[in-house]
Amino acid sequence: MAFSDYKTALVTGASGGMGWAIAERLRAKGLTVHALARNAEKLQELADRCGVIPHAVDVSDTEAVTALVKDLEIDVLVNNAGVSRPGSILTSSAFDIDEQIDVNLRAALHLARLLLPGMMERDRGHIVNITSMAGHYEFGGHIAYHATKAAMHTVSRQLRVDAFGRRVRVTEISPGRVETDIFAKVEKIDPAEAKRKYYEGFEMPQVSDIADAVEYAVGTPQYVNINLIELLPTLQVPGGLRTAKRVGDDVILTGNK
Repeated sequence: MAFSDYKTALVTGASGGMGWAIAERLRAKGLTVHALARNAEKLQELADRCGVIPHAVDVSDTEAVTALVKDLEIDVLVNNAGVSRPGSILTSSAFDIDEQIDVNLRAALHLARLLLPGMMERDRGHIVNITSMAGHYEFGGHIAYHATKAAMHTVSRQLRVDAFGRRVRVTEISPGRVETDIFAKVEKIDPAEAKRKYYEGFEMPQVSDIADAVEYAVGTPQYVNINLIELLPTLQVPGGLRTAKRVGDDVILTGNK
């Protein structure tokens, strides 16, 4: 198993949700885990819980990230940090667009730029990009989120091209709805309200399921690369066709057929 080949990991967005679960899982598999996030208090809680090395850093601060990884030898990079802002291009602000590009795309590109050369020199390494079904399928609003996740889908494929000929693997894990606190943050509502609205009564994957996917991809033999995992609830489908009918100034949706 490839875990025996790896010693260190770096996980972004590790202060909660999927990042927390992934960092905890990689630590349980015996790796030294560098956990990055902005929330120092939550990172310390994770460190006390399982022994990760906490780094309170904003991943969009390229100078700070560059200084942090300068002397680190990282075998497994998990680009998990992400933000989402609601809104179509008609309602998005400049901040909405810039923040999502900076965190969801630019930070991941810089981390790959900084860490991939060392992986290639050592002839071992694994980059795991946590994207979203929003990178493959369109639904209303969240245009910058869709754009950045679609870009990371392309980045994941291109990294394999860039690392060709070396034992460096790249995996994209693309979740659908997973039970986290993301909706509370996006809609700026109470977590209990978000839980009632988006999770109660639904059969939702848990963050442990995402950690399972990471463990599977990283744990396969070095000669196996898991390119892409789409992980959705069984009762969630991304497809469906809606047709609008105009009656004067009114728009009537005819349903999913």
